[in-house]
Amino acid sequence: MDQPRQRLAMALTLAAALVVSCTSEPGQAEPTAAPSPTVSAAGAGSEGAGDEYYPDDGNGGYDVGDYNVSVSYDPGSQRLDGDTTVTATATAALNQFNLDLNGLDVAGVEIDGKPAKFSRSGQHELVITPAEPIADKSTFHTRVRYSGKPTQAEAGQLGVNGWQLAKSGGAFAAGEPHSATFWFPANDHPTDKATFHLAARVPNGWSVMSNGLEDGTEEKDGWTTFKWSEKTRIATYLTTISVDKWTIERGKLPDGTPIVSAYAPGVENKKQLESRLPEILAFLSEKFGPYPQDAAGGIYLNEDIGFSLETQTRPTYAKWTNLETVVHENAHQWFGDSVSVAKWADICLNECFASYAQWLWTEAKEHQNLDQRYKTAVDKMKTRDAFWANKLYGMGQGNEFHGVYDKGVLAIHALRRQIGDEAFGKVLKEWPATHKDGNASWSQFEEFVQKTAGGQDLRGFFDAWFHGDKMPADQYLFPGSLHG
Repeated sequence: MDQPRQRLAMALTLAAALVVSCTSEPGQAEPTAAPSPTVSAAGAGSEGAGDEYYPDDGNGGYDVGDYNVSVSYDPGSQRLDGDTTVTATATAALNQFNLDLNGLDVAGVEIDGKPAKFSRSGQHELVITPAEPIADKSTFHTRVRYSGKPTQAEAGQLGVNGWQLAKSGGAFAAGEPHSATFWFPANDHPTDKATFHLAARVPNGWSVMSNGLEDGTEEKDGWTTFKWSEKTRIATYLTTISVDKWTIERGKLPDGTPIVSAYAPGVENKKQLESRLPEILAFLSEKFGPYPQDAAGGIYLNEDIGFSLETQTRPTYAKWTNLETVVHENAHQWFGDSVSVAKWADICLNECFASYAQWLWTEAKEHQNLDQRYKTAVDKMKTRDAFWANKLYGMGQGNEFHGVYDKGVLAIHALRRQIGDEAFGKVLKEWPATHKDGNASWSQFEEFVQKTAGGQDLRGFFDAWFHGDKMPADQYLFPGSLHG
C-alpha cells in the first residue's frame, strides 16, 4: 500500500507547531538515476518506467500523446463502463506492450481497429499483444473496453489513493502517486504526460467535473454526457473525474482564462473562499511567472479525506480546506503540474515549493516576518531528531511525503537566505519557465540554482538540508539574514 498523503500538516502554521511524520531510516542510500525504459530482445515493452521507488509504475516502449476516455457511471449500482483510446508513438519496434489498469474487467482490446490479444499480470498490468508488430516511431491507437465496480477506498479513510465514494452517493478519483488507473488504462508515471479528453455519462440529476475546458453536454434517454478537454499535457495522477450533484459557478481571469468551480452538497459555503482564486493566481503569477494552464477553478468535496490534491487546472479540495490550502494547490499548477517530477524521489520540487508559497502569501498579505517564523519553528524542532531525520531527497519509497511539508518549507526559506532575494526570485520564475510542460529532476534543480546564484558553491548547503538526515550545522541553518 502507498503511504497516506498527510496534507493536513500544511494547514498548520509552523510558527505555532510543526507536524512530525514517520521517519525515514538514517543513512538510507539515495536513489540512483532511473534507467531508461527498455524493450526486450523479443520486442516487448518493459513492465515499468524505471522509477526506483515504484518500479512497476508506467511502461516502456511507447510515448502516449493523448487519452480519449469515455465512461458511463451509475451511482446507484456503482458500475463503471469504459471505452478508452490511447494514442501513442512507439519508441522501438513492439510485438507486445503493457498498460496499467487496476481491477475492472476488460472485454476487448483493439489496435488501429484490429483485435489484439491481452492478459492480466500482477496488480495492474494489462499485457497487450498486437495482431501485427508495431513499427518503431509509428503512431498507433489502442482501444480498451472495460467495466465493473472500480476498486474502492474505504469512505473517509485518511490518505487513500484511487476511486472513492462520496457522501451524496457520487464518486471521485483522487490520489498520489496513483488514481488514474482505477478508472482508465494508462501509462501511469509522471514522465509520460499527454493530452486528455473525457466524455462521462451519468444519470440525469448528476454532473461531472474534470480537468481543462468544458466541451459541451449531451442528454439522451435519461442520461447526460459531460465532455472535458485538457489540451495542456498532464501527468496521469493529475487527471480526475468527480460525480456529484454539483453547484457550479463560472467566471474568467482578467486574461480571459475560464474559471469553473464546483461545490458538493453541504459545502456551498466554500464559494467565498474560492472567490479569492483570481487574487491568488495573480499573486502566484507575480512570483512564478504567467499562469501555465488553460483553465482554472476548484472541486470542493464534502469529504473528510486527509488531503487536497493539485488535479491539473482544477484542484480537488477536502472539506477542511482553508485559504492556505488553496494557495498551496494552485502553486502546484507551476511546481508539479506544469513542471512534473522525473521520478518520485524528486517530490520536494513539488511539495517544498507549494508549501513555501503559503509562506510567501502570508509575508505579502499578512506582513508576516518570515525570518522570525523560521527561527521560531527551528527553535521548536531543535531537539526533535525524528523531524530532521526526514530526508527531502533520497527519502526512500513510501517516505516521499514525510518531510516535504514541514522540514521542506524551512529548507526553502534557508535557501532563499543563502542565495539572496534577487537570485531566489529568479529561481522561482526561471525554473518553471525553463521546464514548462515537461519533467525535471532534483539534480537538475541543484545545478540550476548554483548557476543562478552566480556559481556560489552550494554543495554543503544542499547536502545538509536535502540529502541529510540530521539538523544542519549553524552555517547552513542560519545563513544570510538568519545569522545572529
